[in-house]
Amino acid sequence: MNTNMAVCIAVIAKENYPLYIRSVPTQNELKFHYTVHTSLDVVEEKISAVGKALGDQRELYLGLLYPTEDYKMFRKLHNSFTDVMCNPFHNPGDTIQSKAFDGIVSGMMVQTA
Repeated sequence: MNTNMAVCIAVIAKENYPLYIRSVPTQNELKFHYTVHTSLDVVEEKISAVGKALGDQRELYLGLLYPTEDYKMFRKLHNSFTDVMCNPFHNPGDTIQSKAFDGIVSGMMVQTA
C-alpha cells in the first residue's frame, strides 16, 4: 500500500488557470479549490513583481513544490497528462475530461471508507 496518497490534485495551464482539480474527501472540496486558486494568485503576483522590477531572476524560484519521495507519483501523473495532451481529439486549454487520466488520479487519491 502506498503511504504517499494525495488529497487534492490540480493541473494548471501555462496561462495560470486550472485545467483539472480533484479532491477527496468531498466535504473539503471547496477548501482545496480555494487553496489551488490562492496558490495561482501567489504565482501570478510573483511573476508580475519580477517583470516590473527587472530585479534578481532568482526570485522566480518558488521552492521545491513536492517532497522528493513523491517523485514517482508526480512522474505517473505527468506521463498520464502527456498522454492526454498528445491525444489528437483534445484541444489544449480545455478542461481535462479523460477517463484514463481520471483513473490515474483516482489511484493516487486517499481512499475514503
